[in-house]
Amino acid sequence: MTLRVLISGAGVAGPALALAFRRAGARADVTVVEVAPRLRTSGFAVDVRGPAQLGVLDRLGVLDELREQQTHGSAMTFVAEDGSEIFRLPPEFTGGELEVRRSDLSATLVRHSAPSTEYVFGDAITGLTETPDGVEVRFRHAPDRTFDLVVGADGMHSGVRRLRFGPEQQFVRHLNYYVAGWDVSGAGSDVLHYGVPGRLAALGPRSAMVVFAAPELPVDFHDAAPQKELITSTFRGLGWRVPELLAGLADAPEIYFDAISRVRVPRWTSERVALLGDAAWGVTLGGMGVGTGIVGAHVLAGEVANGRPLAAYEEHLRRYAGRWQKRADPGRFLAPRTRHGLWLRNALFSQAVVRSALLKSTDNFAADPALPSYA
Repeated sequence: MTLRVLISGAGVAGPALALAFRRAGARADVTVVEVAPRLRTSGFAVDVRGPAQLGVLDRLGVLDELREQQTHGSAMTFVAEDGSEIFRLPPEFTGGELEVRRSDLSATLVRHSAPSTEYVFGDAITGLTETPDGVEVRFRHAPDRTFDLVVGADGMHSGVRRLRFGPEQQFVRHLNYYVAGWDVSGAGSDVLHYGVPGRLAALGPRSAMVVFAAPELPVDFHDAAPQKELITSTFRGLGWRVPELLAGLADAPEIYFDAISRVRVPRWTSERVALLGDAAWGVTLGGMGVGTGIVGAHVLAGEVANGRPLAAYEEHLRRYAGRWQKRADPGRFLAPRTRHGLWLRNALFSQAVVRSALLKSTDNFAADPALPSYA
């Protein structure tokens, strides 16, 4: 029997799962639905590290191609208002063993999975009814269809999670920071970071980023205009190169904007519905999330292809995803709220021994989780 699979989300984890089904030899008709009208062409660089993550990319047949696209990592240099260096985290910390732009990773996975996958852009799931014979799915535009398996790989604000497991506020904890990014013409190879208490602005070779402390705000995540207004009002009056970044923001055709949050879901699976990637265990700017989503795609496809229940996928991934996710709090590191907190971070990371310990800790989190090997 051919399995009818619907994946919500065409970011990274969704296309990785579509390709993993094909590589696992599963008899599956796979459809990927994506609310955006097209793939994103902008976004931050993401890193993959550790034998498990690199091994899965190799099994998927995309590792060599991604090595040709890698950005080789950029050092994180924290600077004072006059541009003088405070401390510098080397590329090995920021870029892992393989760093690529998120948009390049997504496009590569989509391209390799497309011959055996139906991609539907500009649509979304609006209803799920799980029955003994399948999952009846309603779409915003397309006719209703029935699938044997539905996977929510649709990010921190997952619609599948909301429809099947409960409202977002049950699972997503706002960490009292926001982040935004957009493409610019930067300079140099390092990513320069300038901060004052509760606010950080960063400029890299191809993108700008801001992080700022704030409680939950009534921001429309689908409307760029009020997002740009909020960023401009928050960062207006700061020195360094902030005026230059704000000028570029005004003309940016595409902007990434989100609350920095942590997702904790007690259960990722039911009999016919599963959550994958950020929908299940995400942390905004968490660093290890993209690679863990790729590993999760490999395990989920392997378990399904071998006829095992979805709960087996969850059992394999819980510990691996949880050991880095519970500690990640990027907003506090990037934009400490107080002058003392900012001084303390700068003083600590100016010491070589602290930077070395941080790099070692990051490598330990990426250690091989002894993944099952699927034929």
